[in-house]
Amino acid sequence: QVQLVESGGGLVQAGGSLRLSCAASGRTSSSYAMAWFRQAPGKEREFVAAISWGGGTTDYADSVKGRFTIFRDNAKSTVYLQMNSLKPEDTAVYYCAADEGGGLGSTYPAPYDYWGQGTQVTVSS
Repeated sequence: QVQLVESGGGLVQAGGSLRLSCAASGRTSSSYAMAWFRQAPGKEREFVAAISWGGGTTDYADSVKGRFTIFRDNAKSTVYLQMNSLKPEDTAVYYCAADEGGGLGSTYPAPYDYWGQGTQVTVSS
């Protein structure tokens, strides 16, 4: 089993920044593709960003391109989401996910094998 634990969420003013971390424990592998999703109350869980197992390829939702950066440190078994220029519409619970299939992670939640518990991000106007 692999366990994922997110941290770094909180309350921030619009225009501010947060860095989310997702630490993996258990039987981890550098072959996992990783991704971040988010879910606001009453909304579907939506794709935010994904990164390939080697970290060389990334993908972003149109709504966060140019503002968010996903990166990973496999030596620390951790994936990060650097969020800059935050907007109130970014308010959601953010989840990290791992896909044992490797490659670049899917933009859909269903294929992911492991999920973290989520961390709340609230952006005020």
